[in-house]
Formats: sequence, C-alpha cells, structure tokens
Amino acid sequence: MDTLLRLRAALSLVQWSDLRARPAICPLCGPSVIVQLNVSAIGVRCLRCSASAITMSLVSILRQELESLENLHVYELSSRGPLVAWLRRHAGQVTCSEYFDGVGAGETLNGVQCQDVQLLTYAAASFDACTSTEVFEHVPDDLRGFAELYRVLRPGGRLVFSVPMSPRAATVERAFWKDGVIHHLLPPEYHGDHIRGQGRVLAYRNYGLDILDRVRAAGFSDVRIVKPMHWLGRWAGQPIIVATA
Repeated sequence: MDTLLRLRAALSLVQWSDLRARPAICPLCGPSVIVQLNVSAIGVRCLRCSASAITMSLVSILRQELESLENLHVYELSSRGPLVAWLRRHAGQVTCSEYFDGVGAGETLNGVQCQDVQLLTYAAASFDACTSTEVFEHVPDDLRGFAELYRVLRPGGRLVFSVPMSPRAATVERAFWKDGVIHHLLPPEYHGDHIRGQGRVLAYRNYGLDILDRVRAAGFSDVRIVKPMHWLGRWAGQPIIVATA
C-alpha cells in the first residue's frame, strides 16, 4: 500500500517534458537513481527512498554539521517520511511531532504527538538538535517558533532546517494572525502536506535572506545558509539554514 501511495504521489508531480534520471549517491540511502519529475526542488527524488532534493540537502548538511549523531537526541517537526526514517536509523534518540488542527498541544492522535512550535510542551534544554523541512513559512508567529526551539535546545545544540527562500533581501509578509482571525495582506498562497493534502496549508510569508536575522533574534548564534557540495549538480544543493543555540 505504501508503495502504491508513493507511486501515485510521484505521478502527480510528473511534468513529462522535464523527466530525467541519473545514477547518484543519495545522502540517505547510498547508490541510487535520482529522478527529476519536474524542475522544482520537491520534484527531484531518490528512486530508492523517495527523499526530495530538499531532504537530501538537509541530510547532507546534517552529516557535515553533527558529529556523533548516534549519541544525540533529535527533535524533528514531522512524524513520517524519508528524513524521519533516516534519523531513526542514525540518531541516538528521535522525538517527532505534528501539528493537528483541533488537538491539544502534547496530546496524541494515532500515536503521534501534537505540538505547536509556537508553544512547545517540552522542558528547556531537552534536545541536542532540531530539524524541519518547509515548516516555518506556515507558522503564524515564526519568531516565537524560533524562540521556542532555542529554548528546548541544549547550549551548543543545532537547529538545521529549510524553508522556501528567495535571493531578495527582505521577507514578504503575506498574512498575519490576530485575535483568532487570519488577515491577508496579499492574495492567499497555499502549499500542501501529507496531513491536509495539496493546496490546503496557508503560507504566511515568503522568506528572503533576512531570515538569518529572524533566527538570530531568537537567541541563536552562528546562523548560516549552507549549501551541500555539488553531489547532484544543478539538480540539488538546496539552501539549508544552520544555527547554534
């Protein structure tokens, strides 16, 4: 069933004129074939583990930045997918969560804990590293979310994450949340996830390079944009943000 669902998801991404394939070393699963289903980062996939170019880039940076991962406790802001599977194989301990509408923070749904990154229920200094892919553009108060991750990381811990980001200097705010109401500053932009489906998750902002300042404002130091080595040439090398608590 999982294979069928993955096949259906892959077919939904295919733009036949963009279809390409080449052998490569996937940072998650080793020798594989990398398939370009379309020209977006999410459309470049490992044929063995289904990791996207974003996930492959993040794992490549994790390998560079985190020594002795087998001794670390990692908090990942999702509960499924190739990144979670890789962390469970390589990290000493992994804590996962999702944000579920209508479920209280700290409660579980189908065995998965619900957490709102703006108000985590974890104690301070609980984790050695935190990871996420394409999450913070959907967080109403991202500055509060970064501050919460700083709080739950141990001193010297790493935040390693990705967001859609343009080369322009300033972040564009698209919407904001106030008094329980979403206020739109620009026409709504929706993304997808594995819980709500395609076109159902509001993007509150489009990040620019000033995301580094937003992360620093939460208390992090040594905040950098890092790109992996050119292990897939133009097909990958997605920018990953690394910050130290």
